[in-house]
Amino acid sequence: MILTDTHTHLYSEEFDQDRNEMMQRAINAGVSRFFVPSIDSNYTSKMYELENQYPENVFLMMGLHPTYVKENYLEELAHVEKELASRKFYAVGEIGIDLFWDKTFLKEQQHAFKHQIQLAKKYKLGINIHCRDAFDEVFEVLESEKATDLFGIFHCFTGDLGQAQRAISLGMKLGIGGVATFKNGKIDQFLNEIDLKHIVLETDSPYLAPVPYRGKRNESSYTLLVAQKLAEIYQLPVEEIARITTENSKQIFGI
Repeated sequence: MILTDTHTHLYSEEFDQDRNEMMQRAINAGVSRFFVPSIDSNYTSKMYELENQYPENVFLMMGLHPTYVKENYLEELAHVEKELASRKFYAVGEIGIDLFWDKTFLKEQQHAFKHQIQLAKKYKLGINIHCRDAFDEVFEVLESEKATDLFGIFHCFTGDLGQAQRAISLGMKLGIGGVATFKNGKIDQFLNEIDLKHIVLETDSPYLAPVPYRGKRNESSYTLLVAQKLAEIYQLPVEEIARITTENSKQIFGI
């Protein structure tokens, strides 16, 4: 059984004390593919170190996270462009709009999101979308960039059925993680109405740990818990969930 964690911050400081053990737990749980999103330029070297350490398992994205869009965002976008031009990445991400903490840089976030979508098209890559309290704003940008070469993952999808269908219509797969196991997560109530071909698994570790670890540090081995929850929802063996969602991830990342 091969499980794919399509979104995990393996370079996070929260793993500095036990990263190798955490990776081994994940591999033991069947998770052998880890897709690592970028946040900003401060983490680039740590991402490369991880890739060097686990060349068979770790696959990198490049992008500027919306909550890191500040006064210097044009410099950060220049860094993203430079890195994308210099080597192979598997997606542009994580990118998007986040209005949960602060709306100060909304215009800059919109510009950064749109620009990075255009970079993804240039390099024929998928995108990995971060959206928090910003569905309307994210969809507005996606609609403006709608094209046959726009595709990717709506990471940590927490919307309703209509928003799920809209995301899919715009070329996105839904990244499903720990929220699917929460009592108040709600997405478990309609997921079985979404064809499994539109779903990929993720943890967003070290954040959003699934039940029974909710509130604690998340890690990639818990991808298995998300797969088990989807096995319940879709009434399928967990091995089948792993197979289909891994195939779906290959469509996005090309590997």
